[in-house]
Amino acid sequence: MSIDGYTISDDPARLDLDVVHRYLSTESYWAKGLPRETLERSVAGSLCFGIYMKKDEDGAGEGSGQVGFARVITDRATFAWLADVFVLPAHRGRGLSKRLLETILAHPDLVGLRRFMLATRDAHELYRQFGWSEPTKPQNLMDRHRPDVYATGGG
Repeated sequence: MSIDGYTISDDPARLDLDVVHRYLSTESYWAKGLPRETLERSVAGSLCFGIYMKKDEDGAGEGSGQVGFARVITDRATFAWLADVFVLPAHRGRGLSKRLLETILAHPDLVGLRRFMLATRDAHELYRQFGWSEPTKPQNLMDRHRPDVYATGGG
């Protein structure tokens, strides 16, 4: 998908894991301290999307740098979990998150899923625009949350 000066792709070869790791491990509230090896394993087992700046017509300039990311953990048939969504601060306010979500929800492997979940601390209104809501039966949900797992070595 193309957006004024940007493109969104699910091609894993285009991902700049240095950019993704730097943001997730140092700037995100949900993955601080994320080891690079853990990121690489998570990306290998997921359907990932990147937002990239387009190159200038002559192929020069800032061009093609990655400025956003999202990861979908899925069986590609009934269930998906949206995770690690970000747009770098310098590129926010341009509708990129909305375009990213539109692209994800239109992906052929993600259309028709029975359940598509996510967790967010501060982007509820964004996700509501795309059909997410609070769980209808939160009493049925459970989790095993270990926020310090990266600091403790996973034990």
